[in-house]
Amino acid sequence: MQNRITELFQIQYPIIQAGMIWASGWRLASAVANAGGLGLLGAGSMYPDVLREHIQKCKKATSKPFGVNVPMLYPDIDKHMEIIVEEGVKIVFTSAGNPKTWTSFLKENGITVVHVVSSLKFALKAQEAGVDAVVAEGFEAGGHNGREESTTFTLIPLVSKGVQIPVIAAGGIASGKTMLAAMVLGAEGVQIGSRFVASNEASSHQAFKDRVVQAGEGETLLTLKELAPVRLIKNKFYEEVKQAYANCASPEDLKKLLGRARAKRGMFEGDLEEGELEIGQVSAQIKEILPAAKIVEEIVKEFNSVKRELSEFNL
Repeated sequence: MQNRITELFQIQYPIIQAGMIWASGWRLASAVANAGGLGLLGAGSMYPDVLREHIQKCKKATSKPFGVNVPMLYPDIDKHMEIIVEEGVKIVFTSAGNPKTWTSFLKENGITVVHVVSSLKFALKAQEAGVDAVVAEGFEAGGHNGREESTTFTLIPLVSKGVQIPVIAAGGIASGKTMLAAMVLGAEGVQIGSRFVASNEASSHQAFKDRVVQAGEGETLLTLKELAPVRLIKNKFYEEVKQAYANCASPEDLKKLLGRARAKRGMFEGDLEEGELEIGQVSAQIKEILPAAKIVEEIVKEFNSVKRELSEFNL
């Protein structure tokens, strides 16, 4: 399974574990790397000294490539970038910001750069900024999302035809079947988040993992577009957000309601009522918590099996 993505990252499978806040620590990133994919540390929920610790532990836990995801809307990003360079990390995924801000700095330090986009317009801007690849993330995805609400099946053909650099699909992908579908549409790899939240190695709270595998169809909704669009599991906090919109809340009102550390409270500390529970629509398909290596193995096995079946299918 070799293509431009496996060559770019020097990995066995074109499977990238998303760098999710409060879930993607060194245990998960190293486990995915050891299984043949690309593991990412989620720097968005880490203070600079914590990021350094996770990078160092990840280097000890795997000799395979891994990277760091850096959301550019978080504070201390300059310290994060300095640590990434000092620790010799060779792959960085940037998101939630202008790729021009840090791409040149990273490239000058010998780092492969990938930027997360939600539209062809932003994919072209990322390509112009000099990134090596883009993650095209559809509306189905968990966490912070695009405002365009383009679904993955709509977005991937648009972006893959519009840019020359490799495209990684994200949003609604948790199986070999969906991975194959994304690649048929033009992607050369997939980034998977929600499925890896429900893994043994994810650093998120066990109560949150259990809630993810219990989630049913229609239990997540995209909201808070005025701040940063985020897909949440419905709970007491979500109902408060819904009521705030009914009362015509201003962006400042929404900021006050969100407060500080709401995501940490839900996903890391396990407060399923007052916390922010970020997850993708595909959570409705996830029914068990597994080791990360087993998740990679099952995805690859199903991908190859379905690919063989389709090769025998003729109209």
